This record gives sequence, C-alpha cells and structure tokens, in this order.
Amino acid sequence: MSLSKNNPIQSNAAKLKVLLAENNHVKAKALIGILTNTDYDIYHIARSGVPLLKEVEQLNPDVIIIDIESPDRDMLENLNQISQFSPKPIVVFSEQQNTNTTINQMVKSGVSAYVVGEVNQERVKSIVDVAIARFRLFQGLKQELAETKQKLSSQKNIEQAKRWLMDTKQLSETDAYHFIRKIAMDNSQKMDDVAKNILSVASIF
Repeated sequence: MSLSKNNPIQSNAAKLKVLLAENNHVKAKALIGILTNTDYDIYHIARSGVPLLKEVEQLNPDVIIIDIESPDRDMLENLNQISQFSPKPIVVFSEQQNTNTTINQMVKSGVSAYVVGEVNQERVKSIVDVAIARFRLFQGLKQELAETKQKLSSQKNIEQAKRWLMDTKQLSETDAYHFIRKIAMDNSQKMDDVAKNILSVASIF
C-alpha cells in the first residue's frame, strides 16, 4: 500500500482539497456550488468505475465526500484501507436508510459523518466542518493513546531490565537505572532500546 501518510488537515490558511465521489453530475455541480468560496476546493470528481482507493492515491485529498445510493462491500473495503493507511475526514451522504450493521461498519471504516436522506444545501458545509472537527478530535485521542501505551511499554521494559541487572550484577535499583541511562547516553539511544537489548541478552541465559 502506497497511500501517502501526509497530515490530512493542513494549515487553516489554505483551502482543503476535497475529493468528491459523485456519479450524478447534477448533484456534483450542486455540491461544487455550495462549497465554492468556502474553506474547501473540490479538486476532483471521482470517475465512474474507478476504485475510490486509486483516486485517493492519485490526488491525496484532505477531505473525502461521497454521495451514494447505498454503500456496498467494495466501498466499505476501500474506506477501511484509507482509514488504515492514510486516515482522512470522510463524509458520506446516502439516499437509503441502512441497517445498524452497515452503519457500524461505516464508522469502523473511518467515516466521520454519515447522513441519510435529503440534505438541506445550507447544512452541507456545517456537516463537513463538524466531520473535520470530529476527525481531528479522534486522531488526537488516538495519538495520545498510542503515546501512553508506548510510555507504559517503555517503563515496563526498563523496570524488567533493572531487575535483571540487580539480580545478576548485584546492583542497587539506582545503580541499575544509572547503568541503563549511561549506555543510552554513550550510544545516543533511548533507554527503552537499551532495556530491550538487555532483556534480549537476559533471555539467552
């Protein structure tokens, strides 16, 4: 997978690049009219028959807007791939009411806003705005969670490495910590990496 990992939300000073997936030219024209002279520029309209994933790879949009009758399996798979490799705010307008299972699949696939039925044109921009705000919040929470997990994992590795040094080299806890820190500083490494190396050695014995 070669989807770009660039930050999907750019500076507020620049207009956001929108990929619009809409086969109905009348609806596409209406959406373009609604978003003209706003914070968004619709750079491209997805061509019928071309997988959404390929369109995203080519354009690398900041926001994706999809207007469909009802999402199918291929669409859900495309959205899942985008969410996994290059997450972006995704707004889906659907003509048909779908089952809770489909809606849950859409959410799991990274859809930030899912709107069913006719939508007042005056609400379109606000829906996109809210979707982006929700996306930013989710990505922020996701990053915080990842950092917290990494910190806890690092602490666990360092504690285990300290215990091994204390048991095998008869070091105090303070001396074991300083031992790990000195190796890290001397070799321009993170203490977590040094701890992992120590634990690798420990596993041999």
